[in-house]
Amino acid sequence: MKKLILIPLVLLMLGIAPLACFGQKKGDPLLQVPLGVQSYSFRNHWANGVESTLDIIQEMGFTELEGGAPRGTSTAEFLTLCSARGISIPSTGTSFEALELDPQKVADQVKELGAKYVMVAWLPHNGDFTKANADRAIKAFNEGGKVLAENGITFMYHVHGYEFQPYEKGTLFDYIVKNTDPKYVSYQMDVMWTHFGGGDPVALLKKYGKRWVSLHLKDFRKGAPKDMTGLTGPENDVVLGTGELDLPGILRESNKIGIKHMFIEDESDEELENLPRSIAYLKSLTY
Repeated sequence: MKKLILIPLVLLMLGIAPLACFGQKKGDPLLQVPLGVQSYSFRNHWANGVESTLDIIQEMGFTELEGGAPRGTSTAEFLTLCSARGISIPSTGTSFEALELDPQKVADQVKELGAKYVMVAWLPHNGDFTKANADRAIKAFNEGGKVLAENGITFMYHVHGYEFQPYEKGTLFDYIVKNTDPKYVSYQMDVMWTHFGGGDPVALLKKYGKRWVSLHLKDFRKGAPKDMTGLTGPENDVVLGTGELDLPGILRESNKIGIKHMFIEDESDEELENLPRSIAYLKSLTY
């Protein structure tokens, strides 16, 4: 242990930043992955024109999109439109019920899209999330995740905050992670919903390491009330860097883990004004 402590001291004496040990140096950008966006950010725009919405996404500088073809557009057509604008689709979503009922059908849809990841963002429950709800999720995740893995697809559960109900010496989220097979079940951290439900995003990234494979980046209005419903108003979704989240700490820990995909998700009603400001904030962050 003494040798480990002395290493950074020796490096500092030599004028070498300890970050160099991790492949980073002072001034390097904290955002180390392609700029991605969740298609839900443009929920108010797709119906007004798929091409015009993709133009907005391209103009903002996004090169990765998490989502799928909007209603009325075929997957093939959507992929062509995205490709023409330099936008790839590494990740998409499905419902819990679809995963539970027919994971092979989900796999076929994901493969048609060309994505490598698929996430479930909501678990059915009434009122408080319970152990029975968690047990149902664990079974569906392990069974469906195995089918997806056999098709070359990584399954992710998108944490939504209500899973932080106390259970034994931890939470029901801890219980879910412990009882899902790492070969078949990975996790996507929505940093705002994690915080909203009482979780500590940085601590959880450290605790579960490579079980996390992607992030939703968003921020939460300072002082707004929090609970475990997984539901809050659009006024509480604010520009990155202006709310309660420790985004520099989240990015640092995500880089250590090796997370390759991060998607900004703006659930406010001012997404066209807020997204450019969030992008500028992310690009301003350095080691």
